[in-house]
Order: sequence, then C-alpha cells, then structure tokens
Amino acid sequence: MAHPLSGIRVLDLTNVLAGPFCCHHLAHLGAEVIKVEAVGRGDLARQLGADPTLNASSMGVSFLAQNAGKKSVTINLKHPQGKELFLKLVETADVVVENFRPGVMNRLELGYDVLKSINPQLIYCAISGFGQDGPWVHRPAYDQIIQGAAGVMSITGDDESAPLRVGFPVADTVGGLTAAFAISTALNSRPRGTFIDVSMLESVLATMGWVISNYLIAGVEPSANGNENVTSAPSGTFQASAGLINIAANKDEQWVALTDHLGLADLRQRPEYATREDRKKNRFQLKTELEKVLKRRPARDWAKELNRIGVPSGAVLTVPEVLEMPQVADRGFLREFENVPGVDRNIEVVTTGFKLDGRPLTVETPPPILGKHNSEIWEELGLTQNDLVELQKDGVI
Repeated sequence: MAHPLSGIRVLDLTNVLAGPFCCHHLAHLGAEVIKVEAVGRGDLARQLGADPTLNASSMGVSFLAQNAGKKSVTINLKHPQGKELFLKLVETADVVVENFRPGVMNRLELGYDVLKSINPQLIYCAISGFGQDGPWVHRPAYDQIIQGAAGVMSITGDDESAPLRVGFPVADTVGGLTAAFAISTALNSRPRGTFIDVSMLESVLATMGWVISNYLIAGVEPSANGNENVTSAPSGTFQASAGLINIAANKDEQWVALTDHLGLADLRQRPEYATREDRKKNRFQLKTELEKVLKRRPARDWAKELNRIGVPSGAVLTVPEVLEMPQVADRGFLREFENVPGVDRNIEVVTTGFKLDGRPLTVETPPPILGKHNSEIWEELGLTQNDLVELQKDGVI
C-alpha cells in the first residue's frame, strides 16, 4: 500500500496529546516521525494513564495511545552540544512540530527563524492553547481550560448540569487534527517552507460553525440542550426498555414513518404536532408520548427496525460495546502489537478514521521505549558509538 507521506521526516517535539495526536496521523500517513524527547523523562504522557505500573515504567497508556510507528531519541535542548545535534537533525527534516508555550523555542535559540536559516524549506508547526500572539498568548492551556474558554462547556449538558466538560479531550484532539491538516497542506505547497500557528481555541471554535452562526447571523445565543437536537423534533434521546435510543426523525416523511411504526399515527392529527415548528415547541410533551411505546422494547431492537424503514436511529452504546461491534472490529480500525517492549504484553490501539483505496492506514512498529532509536538516528548523522557514550555521560542524550 502506498503511503502519501512516505519519505517525509517529521521531528515531533510535542508532549501529552494535541501534538502527539497530530504526529500520530502523520505517522499513519507514512511519514517517518522522530519523537525528540527530554533526557531521562521524555513525553509527559509516558507517566499518564489508568495503569500505574505502566506509568512507573514510562510507558503509560496515554503515551501508548498515539505514539505507535514513531521513533524516539533523547536530547537535552538546553545543552550546547544538544542544540548542535538538534540543528543537524533539522537539516534532514521536512517538518518540526512543537507544542511548548509560545516563546520557549526562541528562548532556547531554536525558534523558527534559526531553523529556517539552516533549512529554508522547513515546515514549522507550533501548537498552543491560544496562538502565538494576542492578550492570552502566555496563558497556560489544558484541554478543559480550552473547552471552558471556547464556550463548549456552556452548551454541554442541560439546564441542571451545564456547564459540563465533554467526556474526552475534544480540544486537544481537534487541535491535533487541525495541525495535521495544516501540515499536510503545507507539504503540498511549492516551494515548501512556512510557519504554521495552530490555536487550539480557534480550532475548536472553527468546528462550532453551526452554533456560532446561530448567534452571529440569527442572534440566538447558544444554550445547553442536553440530548435534544433543537433543530428538529422528534430528534434526540429516548428511553427504551433496555437503554437509551437516539432517533432523528428530522424530515416529515421520517416523522410519518416513525409514528406509523409505533402505532401512533393519530399524533399527526393533533395541532400541537402538525408542523416541524409545532413539534419543536412541544418536543417534551411529544417525547413522553413516544416513550410510552418505546419503553416496551430494547433500544437495539427498535434501532434495527427504525433504520430499516428509513428513520435514522441508534442505541446509545458504551465504549466497550461499540469496540465489540463488527462495524468497528471488522474494519481494521484497531491495531494490535504483540509483546510490546516496556509493556511486556500485547496492546491494541486506535489508528485513524479513514481508509485509502479500501485499506485502513497502519504502522508497523509499537510505541517506542524512551530513546530506543538514539543509536540509529545519531549514527546516521555521523556520530560513533564512542561519541554516544560520551554524550550520554554528559547528559546530552
């Protein structure tokens, strides 16, 4: 299988999630991704995750989640010899990705202006919470901070629970995807060479176009509506006998099909449900009517039947449940690595959300132990084993 980014070298200086997630996608697209990690500790994600034993061995689950297929070298960027080594590595690279606070790379004397002077075609991507300029430029930023600042929490949950955090690091992952998209675009430019400024805040806001436009154009301030889709009704989550079911009867023909199938065709004769706008105004009363029937049977049974007649539906699943579904399990979305060094057991990790020519993207190597590729990469630059021993002794690598 041809990988679109085969032959591209990416230096991944990033930590935790947004940057590593960006480079996770670049690796699956075929790029050679070299994690440039701090001596002795590496990516902070190596100490994060739900398994304390793995955290203690610097192979935390949070690290394993998005670092398969990458190489790992260690280097002290504050040491003069470390800077020299890094600059040699930059000469061989196509892309540098970092998610330090703005200004850190400049203080290390390794900012974009320095790097492009030795590699004019370099694509430099800086991922930060709020971008490289502006009044908030020096604010620290974690996923939940961005969720709150972007208004995401204010519209998540309902009247009783909002503001509420989204249940996974949505700001980090959206920021990472935005960076991967921007880098892939820059790689297609001729001549190459650019500085990419990715703001996690703006990346998230960009995905909220419908919500923001309702405010900017229609003058409607976004609100928290729980599991209800305010654009239509009946459209949202409904209680079945076993679990919840999402139903999106957004079109009139779907409304007709739903009420016929539930034996509730008489609802269509009632004035409070006559039009889409009427149903939206009376959505909770309508919800109660539908649930009288839906509660008689399990959500998964209803979903099969309703989808068959053209009413979009789906049971609300847990993460373990969806991973067991053939729709996910049989498409090659998960990748298993056997007896992973530093973990000493098999692991499964996610890949990407797309296929190329019918094939899922994959990488061949598991997440690396810290500094696993020091000899390979530094010897490629002309260093000898004796050099590496001395550099290690001096804390440079």
